[in-house]
Amino acid sequence: MALTREVSAALAHCEVTHVPRVPIDVEVARTEHAAYERALAAAGCRVERVAGAPDLPDAVFIEDVAVVVDELAVVTRPGAESRRPERVAVASALERYRRLRFIEAPGTLDGGDVLTMNRRVYVGISSRTNVDGVAQLRQILGPLGYSVCEVPVAGCLHLKSAVTAVGDGVVLANPDWIPAAAFSSCDRIAVDPAEPGAANALPVNGRIIFPAAFPRTADRLTRRGFTVMTVEVSELAKAEGAVSCCSLLFDVE
Repeated sequence: MALTREVSAALAHCEVTHVPRVPIDVEVARTEHAAYERALAAAGCRVERVAGAPDLPDAVFIEDVAVVVDELAVVTRPGAESRRPERVAVASALERYRRLRFIEAPGTLDGGDVLTMNRRVYVGISSRTNVDGVAQLRQILGPLGYSVCEVPVAGCLHLKSAVTAVGDGVVLANPDWIPAAAFSSCDRIAVDPAEPGAANALPVNGRIIFPAAFPRTADRLTRRGFTVMTVEVSELAKAEGAVSCCSLLFDVE
């Protein structure tokens, strides 16, 4: 299952932190997003759109609003206050598939800071996720057998701006944006130095959905034996978006 949410007409008013604010063509962004949804479907996902939110600029980046594991879904409390109203519709969509838990104040947690690899959950401490949010996630997931560990994030918005899982025990990473020891137990593929923003990838059913803007890093993945499906997300990237943040992926019966 892939939950997505349409591009808001207000996208140009999105939150930006580590990129300059530049004009965004909403119609081009919608075309990119539709192609992204087609890539998800081609990779074997059932794509379901959550109700749109024309007054919520960042709603398309649905990953930040929930963390979904096999046993339940955790509805987050995004670090940007403007994004917290996004939770209502996403929670309503998720409750058909998972029981829900919620991150409460003063905790903040963005799903883009959460990287799950089997039963180990890495959580970035960033401008959007605080230690209280991580503690609450640990309290929720710990009894289910998940190990939750903190990773400091510097130089980018989210943990998954710096590192994503691309295979079993294999991560794609920008080594300048994460501590050297954080993923020492993993097989690490470094992004091409000319493409520092290329660490965000989305593995789906044996394929990797990946931004077309980073061909050198895509070539590194291909040479390692991965099947790469490139998508154009240049307008979404102007809103500090990436391929993982535009969907919530989870298994359903």
